[in-house]
Amino acid sequence: MRKIDRRIVIVISVLFILLVAYGLMRFLIAQKEAPPVRRSIEARRLVKVEPVKYSHIASAVTAPGRLSSIAEIDIVAEASGKIQPGKVTLKKGAKFSKGDVLFVVYPDEAILSLKARKSQYQNTLAGIIPDLVIDFPETEEAFTAFFSSIEVDKPLPPMPEIKDDKLKIFLASRNVISEFYSIQSDELQLKRRTILAPFNGTYKEVYMEQGAYTNTGGRVARAIQTDHLELEVPLDRADAAWVKRGDPVHVESEKRDLSWKGEVIRKGQFVDESTQSQTLFIQIRYDHKQPLLAGEYLVANFPVRPIANVMEIPRNSVFNSDEVFVVRQGRLVKEKIDVVKINERILIFKGVPEGDTLVVQQLINVSEGTLVQTDKSGPGQPGKGPGKPGQGPEAAAEGKKANRK
Repeated sequence: MRKIDRRIVIVISVLFILLVAYGLMRFLIAQKEAPPVRRSIEARRLVKVEPVKYSHIASAVTAPGRLSSIAEIDIVAEASGKIQPGKVTLKKGAKFSKGDVLFVVYPDEAILSLKARKSQYQNTLAGIIPDLVIDFPETEEAFTAFFSSIEVDKPLPPMPEIKDDKLKIFLASRNVISEFYSIQSDELQLKRRTILAPFNGTYKEVYMEQGAYTNTGGRVARAIQTDHLELEVPLDRADAAWVKRGDPVHVESEKRDLSWKGEVIRKGQFVDESTQSQTLFIQIRYDHKQPLLAGEYLVANFPVRPIANVMEIPRNSVFNSDEVFVVRQGRLVKEKIDVVKINERILIFKGVPEGDTLVVQQLINVSEGTLVQTDKSGPGQPGKGPGKPGQGPEAAAEGKKANRK
């Protein structure tokens, strides 16, 4: 029992010593003076702002477009045969004028066949003229003159007018009427073997060369008109609503060194599925001193139209398509705007209360509630606030106190 009592006394003594040491430590810590707490410094971002003030703004619409011909057609052969050269070389890029012979589809056989039919027709008329003298003497002179005027190398002259039904029956029984129209049909087919230029233009593509054989309806070339061009300009649906048919348009080259006058002649009544744009067609007055070529890009400047009670700001100061930052009590606050019109670099809007302080620059990695310092010196001018860049005067003063300590 004595050994057990001794162990208990030792344990109790150790626990007592530990408790006294812990209490003494807590007493000494409580007597020590707490160090001063340094206040956290919240940096202020310098932002460019403008007061919201609405006015009347004259806004223009400017957009690029591609020049195209008003006529682009496939030239096909209307008869079968060998392609023979015309006045214009059948080559890509060759230029031609309206009425020029583009090419001829081997006409020799058709010419000889037509001459043979005319000769046979003369033979038929020669056989019926004696009968006309006996049965229809009043028509003998007209048909004799008709017979004499037929020449195998010239178009068939018009047939004398037939008023008597008996005469009509007589001529029909001798195939005089049907053969007359058949010969006219052959003459028309012969003319179709010679292809004439329908306008002033050039070959865009050539599918068959001279000397090649073509069937009826075969594609020989593709041609475009070069003296009447129009500019196709895709515009956003909202911008297209500002442009009217008949509006004058000032067209410039991409380098802005040449200019032309144009007019809106059509507005596409559909929206492109891929770009969601509406196409406007502008007719440009052709100028021989400043020729235009199909396929080149030009810039169209549409007429200026005033917009009431709006304000314009840089496009990059708007985020999420319709949100901006305003400064209230030194902090950023999000506001939604009503977008009226979007230009290349400027956005026209309304919807923010007049008198608010609007941020007019792009802000990166900021959130609503960020502490800011406003710079009203205007876009493009550096701020002149004291302290380090990005800090306001309060932050600079607190930094100096911290350094002293």
